[in-house]
Amino acid sequence: MRPVRYLFLLLLFIGALYSCNKDLNVNADWKDVTVVYCLLDQTDDTTFLKITKAFLGEGDALMFSKIPDSSNYPDKLEVSLKEFLVNETNDTIFIQSYSCDTITIHNKRKGDSVFYYPDQLMYYTTAKLNQNYIYELNIMNKKSGKAITAKTALVHDFEISKPMSVASFPPNQMFEVKWSPAKNGKRYQLLVRFYYYESLKNKPDSLYPRSMDWIVFNNVKAIDDQSTLPFDLYYPGSAFYAVVGTNIKPDTLVHHRVAHHCYFIFTVAASELNTYMEVTEPSLSLVQEKPSFTNIVNGIGLFSSRFIKLSDSLGISDLTKAELKVNVHTSGLGF
Repeated sequence: MRPVRYLFLLLLFIGALYSCNKDLNVNADWKDVTVVYCLLDQTDDTTFLKITKAFLGEGDALMFSKIPDSSNYPDKLEVSLKEFLVNETNDTIFIQSYSCDTITIHNKRKGDSVFYYPDQLMYYTTAKLNQNYIYELNIMNKKSGKAITAKTALVHDFEISKPMSVASFPPNQMFEVKWSPAKNGKRYQLLVRFYYYESLKNKPDSLYPRSMDWIVFNNVKAIDDQSTLPFDLYYPGSAFYAVVGTNIKPDTLVHHRVAHHCYFIFTVAASELNTYMEVTEPSLSLVQEKPSFTNIVNGIGLFSSRFIKLSDSLGISDLTKAELKVNVHTSGLGF
């Protein structure tokens, strides 16, 4: 009897398989999901906001992304930035509100993203932002009545202590970078922009300006975004010559090159931006799945702040100029 029972159960299982719906619908019912990306920086003369909607359809999503109507709302949204002051007793005081208008950017390049180009719709305001205020983003879809909000504080200005006036990269020693922490800043990147001149053999008396970028670090983090502990870090001077040798190539048309000056350019990310970067960075562990992050209420995306600060123009030390002539990485570049 047992084999008969097994056969009966097998027939029931096969029948159930054939009675199931073979059509698999990977596209759920459409839902309005607002996607927002904006980084505030008080040093910018214009604040841009990218506001789109999520899209779904039959076929290749990359093809849909190239169609503006796939991600743009058909009607203009009501978008504003509200400004608030938090006083010493933690009372929130409304200051004023700035309306955002739309503008079409016409120079979006292929490769900047998978989305449509060269024209791209943005919201913007030319309001002058204040580092002592908190900003609230308000988006209203008048057609659906949907409201989207988000808040962020601004990253404050800060002081760079070293280097001062002259940049020097000793080949067998460390060079020092020292700065005070930025209030509301969590993550720091330092880019050294090295400027030099070069002349051509057919025009040896004419000097042409050139530049090269070196990211010294991009993940130095404060204990928290209210920390007052200064940063005092050291990096090998030899790394400068290796980067120069990688980015500047020997050229038979070049007569000579002259090192001129450089800037130390700091970019500081607020806590929300740092968290967003952490969850989107490649995972080095076997567990590849990461949690998603958004600080948009009733939407997804990121509304945060960053601050970009340039050092004063730094001359290049005589030691560095001399080393550029003989270093194994740069001796053939004509410095």
